[in-house]
Amino acid sequence: MKYIEVDEDLYRFIASKTERIGESASDILRRLLQITSTVAESSQLIEPQTISEPSLEVPVKEKVEIKLPTPSPKLGKISAENVVDANALATQKGAVGRFLYVLEQLASLYPAHFSQVLQVQGRGRLYFAVSKEALLDASKTANPKEIGQSGYWVTTNNSTAKKQNILLEVLLHLGCDEEQAQQISALI
Repeated sequence: MKYIEVDEDLYRFIASKTERIGESASDILRRLLQITSTVAESSQLIEPQTISEPSLEVPVKEKVEIKLPTPSPKLGKISAENVVDANALATQKGAVGRFLYVLEQLASLYPAHFSQVLQVQGRGRLYFAVSKEALLDASKTANPKEIGQSGYWVTTNNSTAKKQNILLEVLLHLGCDEEQAQQISALI
């Protein structure tokens, strides 16, 4: 088995695509990349070539097409009208309540794609996780709150402006166009 180093955001993306307990990173990547070969088969696919004499010819390589999943799926038109109920938003307590309300609405409207929130993080700061403990391990002052019944948790001890920026990033990761994302995040 070979080991590779990946950035934290890639690791979180791979982990967010887990479909069953105990699924390895290799299994997840094979499924996402639609690769069905086993280790034995893959070692036969790529054979080292030995060149007996130097050649000035450029070897022609076969093109291999790998279909990658799109990290930002377009989920249709995401707008303030189809995400936020103005009356329900008005009843929320403060910026934290409005922030959690909008995130909960997004989680309920786009449950299959909501794992994209795990990619939203600051430099050295974790904003989203799948457990309260993960956020508290990252920052003792995170004040984690669960996003409705989604199973996702968010840090809430940021300023209102930071919450708006976090929400803007979430909306962009979900495929919302920038103008609509700015309008929705301004509601916080």
